[in-house]
Amino acid sequence: MPKMRAVQVPAAKGPFQLVERDIPEPAAGLVRIKVQACGVCHSDEYAKEGSRPGIQYPRIPGHEVAGIIDALGAGVAGWEVGQRVGVGWHGGHCGYCNSCRRGDFVTCSKARQITGLTRDGGYADFMIASADALALIPSELSAVEAGPLLCAGVTTFNALRNSGARPGDLVCVLGVGGLGHMAIQFSAKMGFDTVAIARGKDKEPLAKKLGAKHYIDSESQNVAGEMEKLVGAKVILSTVTSGKAVNAVMGGLGINGKLILVGNPDQPLEVQGRLLIAARRSITGWPSGNPIDSQDTLAFCALTGVRPMTEVFPLERAAEAYERMMSGKARFRVVVTTGL
Repeated sequence: MPKMRAVQVPAAKGPFQLVERDIPEPAAGLVRIKVQACGVCHSDEYAKEGSRPGIQYPRIPGHEVAGIIDALGAGVAGWEVGQRVGVGWHGGHCGYCNSCRRGDFVTCSKARQITGLTRDGGYADFMIASADALALIPSELSAVEAGPLLCAGVTTFNALRNSGARPGDLVCVLGVGGLGHMAIQFSAKMGFDTVAIARGKDKEPLAKKLGAKHYIDSESQNVAGEMEKLVGAKVILSTVTSGKAVNAVMGGLGINGKLILVGNPDQPLEVQGRLLIAARRSITGWPSGNPIDSQDTLAFCALTGVRPMTEVFPLERAAEAYERMMSGKARFRVVVTTGL
């Protein structure tokens, strides 16, 4: 039987292993994808460390998958061998409940269809995916560019397009990292008056290049005060994990302003009730998205020129790629490629 390379985690907290496996055959309703690129996301830590329920080992991580349909299972309609497709977190509908259809796939009660967690992901030459998990990749995007858009991209794109902000509104992006550098581009291309907030003046040139009109250095400036000078934010999109940084920006929300979390703060948020009550402010969160959301993200990027900044590693160096991502030193998304 033909073989493929795969990088698996043998057990929770185990090391990455480069192994040889049989190339899988797609069952009914499934497709086989020849993986070309797979983004390495911080959430891959769930599979690596076993910090989410329902994971069976060994497991192949990876949920930012870009490749080509290589084979179709019985009953698959609307897709053809040779099409360029992507797969994100949402691995398809298992039919057990309606969580996936509501977009609540992360907390699905059965969690059978989570790419790279409960189903093998893209750290391999080939993978199996449900046909209803696929998003079409436009010709304008390379596989390396498309991969990170299926998590970092769709998360920030979806949060902003559902934020209630309108062109011309003041939108602030907290953080200029793996998520933030995407969010700044999306915000600018959506026509928002975009503010980038980060630590240090050294990040200002990049933030401006990405499309930010304003830059606030959280190390040397009063962030909330600077935002108030700009009449307050309609939306603050927080992409960081620092709860302290999030707490520092809330005072910069304008009337009907909304703080949206896509980064998970490392400490509880501290907010006075009157801050929310007086100007009808709110705090909410946003997860990733379903395959249609991913396809919308890819199409928007193809039309507007939004692209992730990436560091690329071959599949056999996936462990090194993962450590590079976890170190926080990557600029800004790490991608492994198969050479297929």
